[in-house]
Amino acid sequence: MHAVSTQTLFTPLTLPNGCVLKNRIIKSAMSDSLGDGQGNPTAIQIRLYERWAEGGLAASIIGEVQGDPRYPEKPGNLILDDKANTGAFRELARRGSANRAHLWLQLGHAGALAHLPISKPRGPSQMDFPDFRSEAMSRAEIETVPECFAKTARHAAELGFGGVQIHAAHGFLLSQFLSPLFNHRTDAYGGSISARMRLLIETVEAVRAAVPSDFVVSVKLNATDQLVGGLTEEAALKVVAALEGKGVDLLDISGGTYFPGAPSSSERNTKGPYFVEFARAARQLTSIPLMATGGFKRHEEAEAAVRSGDVDAVGLARGFVLDPCLPATWKAGKSSPAFPRFDTLSPGGMIAWFTMRITDLGADREGIVDRDLDEAVAEYEKRDEQRVAIWKKRSSGH
Repeated sequence: MHAVSTQTLFTPLTLPNGCVLKNRIIKSAMSDSLGDGQGNPTAIQIRLYERWAEGGLAASIIGEVQGDPRYPEKPGNLILDDKANTGAFRELARRGSANRAHLWLQLGHAGALAHLPISKPRGPSQMDFPDFRSEAMSRAEIETVPECFAKTARHAAELGFGGVQIHAAHGFLLSQFLSPLFNHRTDAYGGSISARMRLLIETVEAVRAAVPSDFVVSVKLNATDQLVGGLTEEAALKVVAALEGKGVDLLDISGGTYFPGAPSSSERNTKGPYFVEFARAARQLTSIPLMATGGFKRHEEAEAAVRSGDVDAVGLARGFVLDPCLPATWKAGKSSPAFPRFDTLSPGGMIAWFTMRITDLGADREGIVDRDLDEAVAEYEKRDEQRVAIWKKRSSGH
C-alpha cells in the first residue's frame, strides 16, 4: 500500500525530462476533426487551442496527427509531413501554448481502422468482416513505422510544439499490434505480449532518439480493449513494465477500442473515473508519471485521484468542450459543467454532437448549446464528405 500523495490538482508536476506542468489538468486527445482536409490546421482549430490554453490547463493534446497520410482516422486529421503548411502549424504551436500551457501532438496511424473513403486499411493481420476489412502489413511496411513517427515528432519539435503523444490505444495501429484480437502474426511482431509490444517499444525508442531532451514524449495505452479476445489488463501491465527506462515522460492510461460494434469508453454508463485502479497497479511497475483519461466529470473526482497518489495527472476531454475554462472554474470553486442528456442516442451521435460543439468553441460561438442531435450528425457527416473530396485531391497530387 503506497502512501497517500501530498500533491493536489493545482500543484506543479515535474516530468522526467525536467519539463514542468503548472498543474495536473490535461486536455486529453479527441478526434478534433478540424483540419482543412489537406491536413493543415484551420483558424478555428488554432483559436480553439488558444482558448483552452487561456482557460488554465497544464497541457493540451491534439488528436490525431498523421505522419503517413495513407492511414488517417478521419479526413479532418492533421498531417505533419513534407507537404504540410508549416506556417499554420507554427501558429497553432504558438497560440496553443499561451498562458504557460504545453501543446502536444498525438501521433497516430489508424492501421486497420483507417477511414475507408480515403484509405486502404492495413494492420497487423488480414481481417474480413461484413463491415470491416483490412490487409496485413508486410514486415518491410512494419519496419518503416518507427522512423515515420520519429520524423513527425522531429517536425513537431522544430515547429515549436512542446511534445508528442504516441497513440497506442483505442484500436489504432500500435494498439492493434498489442491486441491478440487484431494481431495473429507468427513472426517477431506477433504471438506473446513481448512480441506484440515490439513495434510500440521500437517506436518509442525511435521518437525519443529523434527529439531534444526537453521535448516531452508521452504514450497513450489501453488498460484493456474492453473486448473479448482483446488486450487484457494483465498483458497491459507487462507493457507498462517494458516502457520503464525508455524515455517516456508521461503514460496516459485509457481503454476501449473503435472496432466496429464495440462499445467505446466514452459511451459507458458507469459513474466516476474508469482507469484509476489500473493506474494503481501500474504504479508498482514503473516510475513514469501516470495520467488516467476517462470518466472524470467533477473536480472532486479529479482531486481525489491525484491526492490518492494513483495518478499524477488527469485527462479530460468532454468537460473542456462544455467549459473551455474548466481549470479556472474549478480553481474558483465553481461547479462543474452539466453534461448533455439525450432521450435517444444514435450510433456516433454523441461524438458528432461534441465534435460540432468543439467547432463552435473555436469560432467563439459557444452560445449554440441546444444543437439537435440529428442536426449535429448531419453537419458532421456533411463536413466529412467535403473533406474526403479535398483529401483525395491532395493525395493525387493536384
